[in-house]
Amino acid sequence: MTETVMTRSRSGGRAARRAVRMAPKFDMLPGLEGKLPLCEVMDAGQVERIDAASMHILENVGVQFRDEIALADWRRVGAKVEGERVYLDRGLVRELIATIPSDFTYHARDPKKNVRLGGRHSVFVPMTGAPYLRDLDDVRRNPTLDDLAMFHKLSHMMPALHSSAHHIVEPYDHPISQRHLRITYSSMKHSDKMFMGMTTSPKNAEDVMEMCAILFGAEFMEEHPVTTGNCNGNSPLVWDETMLGAMRAFCKRNQPVLCSPFVLGGANTPASVAASVAQLNAEALSALAYTQVIRKGAPAIYGHYLSTVSMKSGAPMAGTPEISLMNFMIGQMARYYGVPWRTSNTLGGAKTFDAQAGYESATTLSAVIHAGANYIWHSAGWNEAGMHCSVAKFIVDAEQCAMAYRMAQGPNWNDFDEAVAAVSDVGPGGHYLGHPHTQANFQEAFFMPDMFDNNSIEQWMAEGSQEITERALKRARKLLAEYQEPVLDAAKDEELRAYIARREREIPAADELNQSF
Repeated sequence: MTETVMTRSRSGGRAARRAVRMAPKFDMLPGLEGKLPLCEVMDAGQVERIDAASMHILENVGVQFRDEIALADWRRVGAKVEGERVYLDRGLVRELIATIPSDFTYHARDPKKNVRLGGRHSVFVPMTGAPYLRDLDDVRRNPTLDDLAMFHKLSHMMPALHSSAHHIVEPYDHPISQRHLRITYSSMKHSDKMFMGMTTSPKNAEDVMEMCAILFGAEFMEEHPVTTGNCNGNSPLVWDETMLGAMRAFCKRNQPVLCSPFVLGGANTPASVAASVAQLNAEALSALAYTQVIRKGAPAIYGHYLSTVSMKSGAPMAGTPEISLMNFMIGQMARYYGVPWRTSNTLGGAKTFDAQAGYESATTLSAVIHAGANYIWHSAGWNEAGMHCSVAKFIVDAEQCAMAYRMAQGPNWNDFDEAVAAVSDVGPGGHYLGHPHTQANFQEAFFMPDMFDNNSIEQWMAEGSQEITERALKRARKLLAEYQEPVLDAAKDEELRAYIARREREIPAADELNQSF
């Protein structure tokens, strides 16, 4: 979708042409193919040292799989199982993870928005899971289904976001037990980009798979990834029945899952960057290996959620140097094993969209780009340690992702000779503003952010002295007013609605409507 807002002069000439040139574009950027050198903070010996430590943990400490089906699966493939603890031989782990695809393509409702993942191919995905939002008036409150739809619409319109995710915010006006159905439908209906699938229970994950089969076709899903599930581990070294059941629902249908240990550095991992990575690596490998026990060749993504814990308060922190270091190290480990990897992006612990939120988010964004992350999740809106999604921050974060996208592509050499020739044309003391090369290239040569104000202070004051939060909220309102819903096939829409209605009749909801508005 392309926004075209034309300001016509009486003749419709110069002003109209300029308006067309300067009109913002809503077309999704292709998946990012990074060209920058990767930041690798470990040498080959240190990578092997992390690998050896992780394999030692898997073989001698073991990982708890609190799920009878998983335990039976591990026994079937020859793992040592004692109670709920599984001891994984390094040879078995290497054999299993070798069948994970190193890259694959996500298929969106609009095929033009398919994106490749793995190697140097990356995608930006909005945040999910916020129990509160800061709304269009910057008021912190409980979200509703309409608020969720708003974020899915904004995701659809932000060029650098490649996904509408799933529950960006929790819709408190709908029963918890049935919520996954409405969340999935909102992701599908309000955007034609790829999306995520709920993994809050095995049955919920199966519902998501059935809805995807309605939208894309069950046979199509057998060969084509269309959604993503996230399975969080319980660090240290535990995978529970809920996550493992959801993992099976996705893997059996050949749909990718993020195998994500949840790291609170210093609390559920050692107070050491390198040792934390060794533990996280063992946890991720155990889950990645299990995806291949479920279905050999199923796509899977080395995941994690990273934070460090303040020893003053016990609260998770964002934007710290250790988080950046761990991202660099995990990127190296994922490439060592030849699997795609996920990270978290633009994380903020601030309570409002202030300078702290900006610094934290910018630090993380820079690190994940230079680390070469593939599935770049929580890329827009995250603040207050994930407790709320901010509309203002969502808009600015999405633009920051577009700026990072431009940087990650590296320098453009296509017009180098023509640009150098302009130096001869202009000569000493001249300027380039009227030169034909500048006129032809000024829009693409340098990124011009809409959310940053670079005018003089006099002009800024004359225009109302607007801070970035106010500018971003004004932009969000404008986008929502101009949103055009991507048409969903009527027959598929009807079938999805019928499925939701049937499942809502089947799922108890009596004790669920206990929201605190």
